[in-house]
Amino acid sequence: MTVTAGVVAVQGDVAEHADAIQRAAASHGEDADVLEVRKSGVVPDCDILLLPGGESTAISRLLAREGIDEEIRAHVDAGKPVLATCAGLIVASTDANDERVETLDLVDVTVDRNAFGRQVDSFEAPLDVDGLDEPFPSVFIRAPTIADVGPDAEVLASWDGRPVAVRDGPVVGTSFHPELTSDSRIHDLAFFRTERAPV
Repeated sequence: MTVTAGVVAVQGDVAEHADAIQRAAASHGEDADVLEVRKSGVVPDCDILLLPGGESTAISRLLAREGIDEEIRAHVDAGKPVLATCAGLIVASTDANDERVETLDLVDVTVDRNAFGRQVDSFEAPLDVDGLDEPFPSVFIRAPTIADVGPDAEVLASWDGRPVAVRDGPVVGTSFHPELTSDSRIHDLAFFRTERAPV
């Protein structure tokens, strides 16, 4: 079976996410055809979707300008999985605590941008994640934190008392960058250990 995966390719680690998706698919005996999403018309063909990091203001502006934002909302409404990482989580949230970010309202959380500090404050940490047997080697780079979790969201992991991974329906959001490691278990958890809507 081949799954069609879209990676929003406005900014962020597109190639690294594509590799992680393909490794996660292979572990389930599936192939992944990865498409880069830069304009409207691609998302409707995707079974799974990834919203990577970058600069949340710029990402949200481009998604709205190209009409990709409504396609992502329709993707989630259809029950199809999304993984939103770092700035992707900010854009996917219901409240970015920043009027410049046009959020997608997909994950019932309020986030604080760059809550873990600047680039020089980046760090790695072993993270206990619900659904994973062993700690995940998480990489935090100018990471947001989840300031408030609404009733529709479930906390999957916390660091230093603050939520850093959540699930809201078919959407998983992380403050950290799971693609910056050879460990593809977060992509597996988001995409291949969930009920995917039929193509």
